Amino acid sequence: MIKLNPLLVSAALLIASGSAFAGDVSFSRGYTFEERSGQSIYENVCQGCHMADAKGATGAGTYPSLVADPRLAAKMYPAMLVLKGQGAMPVFGDVMDDEQVANVVNYIRSHFGNAYTDKLTPAEVAALRPPKKP
Repeated sequence: MIKLNPLLVSAALLIASGSAFAGDVSFSRGYTFEERSGQSIYENVCQGCHMADAKGATGAGTYPSLVADPRLAAKMYPAMLVLKGQGAMPVFGDVMDDEQVANVVNYIRSHFGNAYTDKLTPAEVAALRPPKKP
């Protein structure tokens, strides 16, 4: 019989649960999402954690609700979260272009009981990214 170290098992489960720090969850280099509309990005990328109704979930990790979320009032806040990740949320800035980030943020901010009408532009997203190295 194999005897497992409980501390190592706990650490492995913690990492696998998505409780890693932002930036620890990443995608393969060169990978990009093909979805273009905010709705298709949400349905194919975001709802796996935030759920189809955007009410979030708790289980192996905690994924916050996006329903009627007052934190979405400042359009740059969700843009930064999508670009840089936070908590269990992966960094999507490397796999989404500026237009995709703007589209999904605008979709979330205008659906699920959110009615924010000021649109995030791709140029505003670009300004949030670090300068490209020569």
